[in-house]
Amino acid sequence: MKTVPLHQLHIRLGAKMVPFAGFEMPVRYSSDLDEHHTVRNAVGVFDVSHMGEFSVKGPGALALIQKVSANDASALYDGKVQYSYLPNATGGVVDDLLVYRIAEDDYFLVVNASNIEKDWNWIQSQNTEGAAMENLSDSLCLLAVQGPKATAALQKLTDVNLSSMEYYTFKIGEMAGIKDVIISATGYTGAGGFEIYVKNEDAEKMWDAVFEAGAEFGIKPVGLGARDTLRLEKAFCLYGNDIDDETSPLEAGLGWVTKFTKDFINSEALKSQKEAGLKRKLIGFEMIDRGIPRGHYELCDAEGNKLGEVTSGTQSPTLQKGIGLGYVPMEFSKTGTEIFVKVRDRLLKAQIVKTPFVKN
Repeated sequence: MKTVPLHQLHIRLGAKMVPFAGFEMPVRYSSDLDEHHTVRNAVGVFDVSHMGEFSVKGPGALALIQKVSANDASALYDGKVQYSYLPNATGGVVDDLLVYRIAEDDYFLVVNASNIEKDWNWIQSQNTEGAAMENLSDSLCLLAVQGPKATAALQKLTDVNLSSMEYYTFKIGEMAGIKDVIISATGYTGAGGFEIYVKNEDAEKMWDAVFEAGAEFGIKPVGLGARDTLRLEKAFCLYGNDIDDETSPLEAGLGWVTKFTKDFINSEALKSQKEAGLKRKLIGFEMIDRGIPRGHYELCDAEGNKLGEVTSGTQSPTLQKGIGLGYVPMEFSKTGTEIFVKVRDRLLKAQIVKTPFVKN
């Protein structure tokens, strides 16, 4: 089991540590509910240093990224980030990721912790362009400072104008006296805020500075438990739950980052699938009956016939009702459609709704 650079600090803070994606990670410090509301209403800090980071440089960098990712990276400019995914050759998804353009011929990829080795091997196997790749995953610490008070707290630590940064952009600058910090506005909570990438040796200094700056706003450390409820309220996909090697990215609602204006791995097959019409779709639903939908619970019609299953589900702390994602046949995918979640042989009523569940 791997540990993040600030492992001992989390132990000192009393975090409950659990295995996640091959790492021992803090799942909570106080309670999931308290930490969730802290991020929605004030500011919280996640240590997400388990995520993977790759550098891709050189004259062949863009061509390689264009081939392995479905979105169009040629639209990027210096300081811009793009959400994308790596299609596999069989119609599924290797991983979803973020693509940062640092400069021409200089890109930075952020991938999911559970897929670091898989993604590295996959991209390397496609690298006929001779791009220079470096796996930076073990040398970087990543703190996600999230919530409506994040900007005010972090602005004390840097001359970079944080409030002028648009969503899905980044800057490289000095923060808390640490040089060359990547400050990125790509949050996975929908609550606003920034991701801060620093070298491992600067991790504790940055953590302490962030908590000192955020003290007046009630800043707290936040674990993976609240991270999951926060991302689900925004209907953000989680790899391994809502998308995987077997799921179609188009059925998962990733058509918006699938750009058929260029060739990429398996693009012809995905284009054919789109033209033929999708058979099923990832939908969001809210519980009408009392009950909490959990992963792998069956989604059924009124007669109890199985339509699909829950891929992600929870009790929403903001809405105070059960919410979930799952795949259903297209004919059942319309907003307002009544479906049922099978919980211990009982069919509990739910309704398909437009996502995100929690609006800004």
